[in-house]
Amino acid sequence: MDVEIGSNCVNIAFEFAKANRVLYVNYPITRKTAIKEKRKESIRKRLDVIKGISPDLIKVSDNIWNLNPRCILESISQVRPDFLFDILNWINNRRFAIQIQSALTRLHFNNYIHFNDSDIFRSFYLDNWLNPAPSLKAYYTRDNLVTVNYWKQHGERVQSALMKKCDLVLANSIHLMNNGLKHNPLSFYVGQGCDFSLYDISKDTKVPDDIASIPKPIIGFIGAIMEIRLDINWIRLAAKNLPEYSFVMIGPEDEFYKSSDLHSMTNVYFLGQKRPESLASYLNYFDVAINPQVLSPGTIGNYPRKIDEYLYMGKPVVVRKTNAMEMFAEHCYLASTEEEFYHKIEMAIQNNSKEKENKRKLFASKHTWENSVNEMYLAMEKAEELKLSGNSIVKMK
Repeated sequence: MDVEIGSNCVNIAFEFAKANRVLYVNYPITRKTAIKEKRKESIRKRLDVIKGISPDLIKVSDNIWNLNPRCILESISQVRPDFLFDILNWINNRRFAIQIQSALTRLHFNNYIHFNDSDIFRSFYLDNWLNPAPSLKAYYTRDNLVTVNYWKQHGERVQSALMKKCDLVLANSIHLMNNGLKHNPLSFYVGQGCDFSLYDISKDTKVPDDIASIPKPIIGFIGAIMEIRLDINWIRLAAKNLPEYSFVMIGPEDEFYKSSDLHSMTNVYFLGQKRPESLASYLNYFDVAINPQVLSPGTIGNYPRKIDEYLYMGKPVVVRKTNAMEMFAEHCYLASTEEEFYHKIEMAIQNNSKEKENKRKLFASKHTWENSVNEMYLAMEKAEELKLSGNSIVKMK
């Protein structure tokens, strides 16, 4: 699987595989990527598959097979007008479907569910060519992708049509479920899973050297440090107004943050990207964990999985208030303004207790992939019952 372990789609696939056979299909590469990034190791490996040098179908475990499609798709996301995009997308889908059909035949998948993990374009027409057709088509939405530049031109139109033609829509946040309901009445909130195996601090209590020398209290963030995700003004104002606190940022930075004035502030520390297995040791040393995310159409409905990781280790958490964060209100400090953000950081330190830490841990521990996938199964059962009964539901315009 050439998606980073820890991504939703990978975790869901392994959970499905506990009771089912699973074909995990990687995205085909595009011609543009094949030309421009042909020296990258990951692209070289994919090109070897396309040339027939390496196998396209690999058994990952007893119940999971991973398919690297032996095809190259055209880069069409910005093509205009709509009818030309649709024609080219039909061609791309046809190439993709031939590869999936080959794998289905070799694995004898005769009765299966098509679980589409937010693949808006490449999977729109797939079911026209798959034989046998899937018994159920589920669309999983976990980000408001249509606000991102890549999907802006055609994403909203195509995703709306895709949601309508699928049997059901599954969403990891209430906000995204409500968006799904605009297009498909069988839209369900299935929660978010989290793999807490890396956050068992009993395995390693050693404090990493690069954070051990930083003065406490430590206000920390772990994740991608990017302009489109984190509001730098909130971090800057908090660091200025709380000079006795240390602000520790862990994760890869984009160019915006690398060149920002935060690097010249004496109480702000950038420690870089860390190995996943070491993150718990860093998080354990935090006094407060934060997520001052940018408020935009692309983030307002997102379920930040890092919040569950913070809470699982009992940490006080201060975040920007969004629709998706409302469900955490009892266990997190939600801030609506920059000033409220740094005031609630102070409050989080002053009001912390062992009892609150235990409540946070208990709350987060319920957000497992097993629980999330069980909700998916229940939703699929409802959709299957409705399909088999032949009953109609309210038709969406």
